[in-house]
Amino acid sequence: MSKLNVDQKSINELLTAKNANFLIPDYQRPYAWGEEECQTLWDDIFTFAFPDNDMDAFNQNDEYFLGSIVTYRNCKNQSEVIDGQQRLTTMMLLLRAFYDKFGAMQDNASQKMRENISACIWMTNEFNVADRKKLKIDSEVATDDEKEEFLTILHAGLPDNARSRYAKNYRFFEDKIKKFIAEYASYLPYLPARILNNCILLPIEADSQDTALRIFSTLNDRGLPLADADIFKAQFYKFYEKQGKKTAFIEIWKELSSGTEEIFHPINGTPMDELFTKYMYFIRASEGNKSTTTEALRKFYETDKYRRLLKDRTISDLKELLSFWKSVAQQDDDRFSSDVLKRLFILKFAPNGMWEYFTSVYFLSYRDTDGNLDDAEFEKFLSKITAFIFAYALTNPGVNALRTPIYSEMLKVYKKQPCVFAEFKFDEEHFRAALENYKFTNNRSVTRSMLTWYAFKSPEQKLPAPGRESFNIEHIYAKGRYKKENILTDQNILEKLGNKILLERSINIRASDYKFKDKKRYYCGYTDANKKIYHGSDIAEYGILVNMEDFTEHDIRERDKQIHNEFIKYLKDEGLLKG
Repeated sequence: MSKLNVDQKSINELLTAKNANFLIPDYQRPYAWGEEECQTLWDDIFTFAFPDNDMDAFNQNDEYFLGSIVTYRNCKNQSEVIDGQQRLTTMMLLLRAFYDKFGAMQDNASQKMRENISACIWMTNEFNVADRKKLKIDSEVATDDEKEEFLTILHAGLPDNARSRYAKNYRFFEDKIKKFIAEYASYLPYLPARILNNCILLPIEADSQDTALRIFSTLNDRGLPLADADIFKAQFYKFYEKQGKKTAFIEIWKELSSGTEEIFHPINGTPMDELFTKYMYFIRASEGNKSTTTEALRKFYETDKYRRLLKDRTISDLKELLSFWKSVAQQDDDRFSSDVLKRLFILKFAPNGMWEYFTSVYFLSYRDTDGNLDDAEFEKFLSKITAFIFAYALTNPGVNALRTPIYSEMLKVYKKQPCVFAEFKFDEEHFRAALENYKFTNNRSVTRSMLTWYAFKSPEQKLPAPGRESFNIEHIYAKGRYKKENILTDQNILEKLGNKILLERSINIRASDYKFKDKKRYYCGYTDANKKIYHGSDIAEYGILVNMEDFTEHDIRERDKQIHNEFIKYLKDEGLLKG
């Protein structure tokens, strides 16, 4: 059972303790607080220490809770800060600003307060005298180029040319203290005294890093959350430091970090976590692991002292994988043919994100020495998985159901065996029944998937121009029209695929509930009386629709049947039907 040491302490008690020796570890993110956070902190503690701007209204028994500090003791007996880095660092800057201000004051209260603050910033000897060479906090954050300036400020004050975030926040507090003195000149020592003695922190000391991280994940923090990738960064940092390559690694990590933030936007975790997740599936495939139970990301990589992670090829693999997905995001026509780009665009609207992990395994398995893929073979792969994933979503809804076939095929792809889904083919009769009975409501992801496939399978269909990639789902026979005319034999036909098509959001708003003959001008574009041009849709099928006099119940059924037949033919062409 994990052991915790939890004991509420004032800032003074926390920082003047004999074992106070804090470390911001290498895997933490760089210091991120700015003026907004500093202003909030200052306002909070000032309002507490001087209620209603009245020094005498303060109750010495009152306490103000600043938050928690989660740490664990490392092998050097330092308290590695897992949670609370931002407020602890900021508090040290505030105390140092007070310390410098008291240096010019000779009264006993000010000098006593300066002495008290020094015991919070520096280590003290057995006579409680501060050793100005030994700080009570250190930073080893691997990707923080400014950390040395933080330590310099604490050691010796603010350098004239300092421009870091630490320096800006230090100057912010200097300015606040200066304004405070202008208004409350004789009360200066009272403010830091009340901060030290009555502002409370809740230090939680865990018995291990793992326990500390678990505690951290359950707490809310004003700072940035510590991600799995931050832990991996620490392991890499140590790995490359032993090889004398830590500087090069730090630069590579920054490139990976900025690159992932540009293209990945995961619902859970960070962009860097997403890159490691994609790589995890490649490692799983290389190990022959097709288990549908997927370990948590950090648990997966930390096994056997990070054996899976700490290899010379890992960083280069991650760089190439990121480069690949960046090309996908940018629709790079220098790297991919128009057919491949169209397949990738369709997959962006897949019912779930499993295709990205599968495609990552394919890329890392089939890339050549320059990190490129055979375009024709890649197009075949994308076509195959599109057909399977879209069809499987109809017959076996839910991303978890897809794990069984996809994980199995990942192993074959890694071994460069054909991806055929031999054990998971569809029965044509059953699949047709599933298509006909499925309720393609707009809130179901598979509805958009099928409409995107149908629109972009056409050779005439071009990829949308940048900025015109946001589509709504248009009811060709409008719901508003049905309410006015009420001539359909079955209202449910409105939700058939045959009555739905992709339409740019701006056009969809204008065309919403008009009769079909009125909608057509929006579909193909027009110029109004003031000569303002309204562009039509980029979806090629509208070129057929606008030539129709009307779009009726019969047309819905015929188009619905056509979509069904063409998708079933697609499955047949891809060898995904039984028999």
